Amino acid sequence: MFNFLKAISAGKIDTTEAMTRIKAGTLTLIDIRDQAELRNSGMASAALHIPMQSLPEKADPAKKSCVSGLCFDTPVALYCASGARSGMAAQTLRNMGYKEVHNFGSLADWKRAGGGLRTL
Repeated sequence: MFNFLKAISAGKIDTTEAMTRIKAGTLTLIDIRDQAELRNSGMASAALHIPMQSLPEKADPAKKSCVSGLCFDTPVALYCASGARSGMAAQTLRNMGYKEVHNFGSLADWKRAGGGLRTL
């Protein structure tokens, strides 16, 4: 009945592991929230911003609009406000061909793990 919840939680990465990898440059963090959410709460200091609706365009290495540095071999972790949309976005990237995709969870998870914020 609630199979969508399994998909959302699948691939959730431990925040300590993620923070270590992000700092080492071996994991790319992506904020998938919309611009209004970023204005209201800021974003993780280490994150790229690619709104969820733009993922198919901005994360496709075959397109000129792809964010620099992203390719199917780039390990990525995504977050949103609660972790639900980032779970769905992670599945989108897996379906596109990304090999290592994680759901980081939420901006609150980032803050609890000691991550800094930047404002827009």
